[in-house]
Amino acid sequence: GVMEKLGLGPEVLLQENPRLIYARLTGFGQTGKYAKSAGHDINYLALSGVLSLLGRKDENPYPPLNLLADFAGGGVMCAMGIVIALYERTISGRGQIIDASMVKGAAYLSSFLWKSQNLGFWSRPRGENLLDSGAPFYEVYRTSDGKFMAVGALEPQFYMQFIKGLGLDSDELPAQMSLSDWPKMKKKFASIFAQKTQAEWCTIFDGTDACVTPVLSLDDVASHQHNKQRSSFIKNDEGEISPRPAPLLSRTPAVPSCKRDPFIGEHTEEILLEYGFTKEEIAKLHSDEVIELSKPKANL
Repeated sequence: GVMEKLGLGPEVLLQENPRLIYARLTGFGQTGKYAKSAGHDINYLALSGVLSLLGRKDENPYPPLNLLADFAGGGVMCAMGIVIALYERTISGRGQIIDASMVKGAAYLSSFLWKSQNLGFWSRPRGENLLDSGAPFYEVYRTSDGKFMAVGALEPQFYMQFIKGLGLDSDELPAQMSLSDWPKMKKKFASIFAQKTQAEWCTIFDGTDACVTPVLSLDDVASHQHNKQRSSFIKNDEGEISPRPAPLLSRTPAVPSCKRDPFIGEHTEEILLEYGFTKEEIAKLHSDEVIELSKPKANL
């Protein structure tokens, strides 16, 4: 309702320009019991049903930072809605309103979880299933130097290479899908991983199809050989590292900026002057705390 209070709701603007695409990105959506309630990623994830599936056995559910509802279910889904509306406009010549709810977006992202329940992926309690840390071959293990290795050896042929890399004989182990043996196997694998450093395990598993990779920290990720070869991370003029834009387009790839991020309010005056505000008006907006101004100090 914020835009309506400003007289800039979609009904008003679409009358001015029927081709306009008006995206409304909110947590709970434009209608429903919680439509006007405050919330954050953890609340939207909880209401979507997804949070109930995240976490280990005998522990409380836990959210993966604010990635799933805010950015994936919210921002990415909203952007996709805009692209869809732009495409539809090439046919109809008309714009439309996009109701991008983070609850619905996160729920839709989890469609696989709903559709795969009958396949046995999620038939057991949280933390006891194939992909939620229940399986010993889809898990994260600590190495002797306090780092971690990620294991995703789901398919039998990958599992065989994983077992070989651990120095074990598959004929002397329970069947891969023997669920009752999973807790015991997880302890066995954990004790083996704890005997070598992350670098030593990389030497063993790199170049194999065992689906075993190092868990890289933000300090290490840009220097990893694979990421360096892909130029997956960039450094700005302040030496700060960030991910390169993705996905990579063959004909019109994104050209990332290597300038530092702007300070909050750094360009406020510049932009308002471009749009016809006077310096006096801008000073008044600043004194009324409507806008924020922040000029970087010159390096002398």
